[in-house]
Amino acid sequence: MGTTASQLGKDLLSEYQELTFLTKQEILLAHKRFTELLTKDEKDLPNTRVPMERILTLPELKSNPFRRRICHVFSTCEQKDGSLTFEDFLDLLSAFSDSATLEIKSHYAFRIFDFDDDGTLDSGDLEKLVNCLTGETDDTRLTVEEMRQLISNILEESDIDKDGTVNLSEFQHVISRSPDFVSSFKIVL
Repeated sequence: MGTTASQLGKDLLSEYQELTFLTKQEILLAHKRFTELLTKDEKDLPNTRVPMERILTLPELKSNPFRRRICHVFSTCEQKDGSLTFEDFLDLLSAFSDSATLEIKSHYAFRIFDFDDDGTLDSGDLEKLVNCLTGETDDTRLTVEEMRQLISNILEESDIDKDGTVNLSEFQHVISRSPDFVSSFKIVL
């Protein structure tokens, strides 16, 4: 499925449309935006990886508090450096598109919030999640007691099997009761 960054054939465009929740126009715009992140020399190379730092310059990610986690989750790089190929970038945009299902969106949200990649959201993950949302400045950071109480409340509400963590199905259960999740979990180019 690889392609040089400077061209995107009709067959490949159709294949990408079949494999994602994106329209042809969205794929072409994604290709244009991805290609703009490449250096002159990279544009003629197949399957070029764009370093995470360049991906993070996109205005759509720049202000997202989970931008680094998003890159890490969607990167297929063995070095786990958050770099993205065009296909990784399409996967990212597809999961965040308006057309993606609740199941897809909640699966990726869970992976983004699972900071230690252990398949559960434990108190450490929840603390990092809250800090991302509130900011980590002295003015916005919760006190130790506020954080402990908030995490306790989250687990009380979400941890159905009472094992001290939130697994994917528990997370999806909570998300299914949140009507604005699908509309707020999106990135539009």
